[in-house]
Amino acid sequence: MTEKHQTGASPSIQIDKKIIEILNKYEGANVDLGYLLCDQHIDSTEKVAIIYKESVDSEIRYTYSDLREYSTKFAVVLSDLGVRKGDRVATLLPKSLELVIAALSIWRLGAIHVPLFTAFGPEAVDYRLRNSETSILVTDKKNRNKVESKPTHLSSIIEVEGDDNFRSQSGDIPFWASLEKATKEVQVLKVTTEDPFILLYTSGTTGEPKGVEILAKLLAPIEVYMQFGLDLRKQDVFWNMADPGWAYGLYYAIVGPLLIGHSTILFNAPFDVDNALNVLKNLKVSNLATSPTVFRVIKSKVDISDGEIQLCLRVASCAGEPLNPEILSWGREYLGVSIRDQYGQTELGMVVTNLQSPELKRPLKPGSAGPSMPGFRAVIVDELGNELAPGNEGELAIDTLNSPLFAFNGYYKNPKKTKERFTKNGRYYLTGDAGSQDAEGFIFLTGRNDDVITSSGYRIGPYEIENILMGQEAVGEVAVVGIPDQLRGEIVKAFVVLKAGFTPSESLAEEMRQLVKKRLSAHVYPRKIEFVEELPKTPSGKIQRFMLRNH
Repeated sequence: MTEKHQTGASPSIQIDKKIIEILNKYEGANVDLGYLLCDQHIDSTEKVAIIYKESVDSEIRYTYSDLREYSTKFAVVLSDLGVRKGDRVATLLPKSLELVIAALSIWRLGAIHVPLFTAFGPEAVDYRLRNSETSILVTDKKNRNKVESKPTHLSSIIEVEGDDNFRSQSGDIPFWASLEKATKEVQVLKVTTEDPFILLYTSGTTGEPKGVEILAKLLAPIEVYMQFGLDLRKQDVFWNMADPGWAYGLYYAIVGPLLIGHSTILFNAPFDVDNALNVLKNLKVSNLATSPTVFRVIKSKVDISDGEIQLCLRVASCAGEPLNPEILSWGREYLGVSIRDQYGQTELGMVVTNLQSPELKRPLKPGSAGPSMPGFRAVIVDELGNELAPGNEGELAIDTLNSPLFAFNGYYKNPKKTKERFTKNGRYYLTGDAGSQDAEGFIFLTGRNDDVITSSGYRIGPYEIENILMGQEAVGEVAVVGIPDQLRGEIVKAFVVLKAGFTPSESLAEEMRQLVKKRLSAHVYPRKIEFVEELPKTPSGKIQRFMLRNH
């Protein structure tokens, strides 16, 4: 046992033998990601890895053997294109078989996967590709137009063929055709526990989105969460509805199930209540992970006057935003389960959880995301980084000295922002979320210390939206904030000061909404726009967003 693990096993965080065993699995300099995430699960039972659906009536199942065959071949394609250990390869793909194949192939080469959310517009995609210094992009016909025809910063673009035969832009490489031509075996490149295997971007309130280097050692807290946080069992039918373009979907709908050899449902269709309920019923989903927004939408649109909705749920978990106590009681009455709220960040994975596993499950406290997850010690600190006694309001922090599952390595090419995440002595990681902790260790969150907006489980930074709106000829100044919304938790609202000669109108507001949708992303556009004479500012000129949120 290493010295670090001895520290982690201190009485303050009660790490049991199972947690230590999981930690030790991912230590060292010979971490074989292809084996851990695929090959170890191949056996004579032809274990199913992916249940893929594009509609309620369609379904294709892919085994771990299928994934091994496809991903080893596609790794040859990437290797022939010059991909080496540490290179960045991006995917701009929906929930699909091709996404999983591409990710596994990247990891077999010791390269770094840069996932891009398919709702992103051209500018959001371009920034992430350039900042990450990505060499190759894997995308499909629907998303190909978000990248210029022959970008100088990419060496190759691989495009998934459509049903109408492959007609790529000049120079693009067909995904399946090139995969099928691959015959040789590629050399597996192992990584160390400290090597990054994912570069995922997270929103902030100032500056551009920050790249988070996800190290191979994050596999340990991912496995811990799948086992204890979600209580995922062999007999469960598991569905994590989150998009793998974001942390919760990538970590726990793709990486987590692959790591423990479970099947995962990929439903590649826009969210619709009827479709979601059909999938839940037809596949007899027993273990569900999603955002509180999904439950709020179901509650608002489904007639439940006849009593409990007839599902097969054993457990239900949610993350991404605080769970409303009203939804908690509704879930017990009409879904037949206690929805358990959980909290994490892109940088950390899940760290505060109402655990589902029977051996660690504790009674729910409405409004609480739960106590620290095994392997972490979550505390509340004041502005000086001192731990606060129970009941006091402060900032949620992670005691890194007593959190052996802590795996944050810093922001990509951004030491300044990395430093801001820690107290001066380096011991505490600062989450930026305000809250308190009771005497039993339960965390109650009250909001963000910064201005990140959480809408339908997505974290949205105002900076990119403001940049787009400032490009509209009528806009003189703009500030974007999140305001409460019963359905989505928060929605984006823009306060706009027009230039002289322009008049406020609904048509102008709609033009601005469409601009953000087109150039940035359909999920971040300001649903409300208010034209104002001026923005509230400090004497130094900084916008006082808290005044706008209370406007």
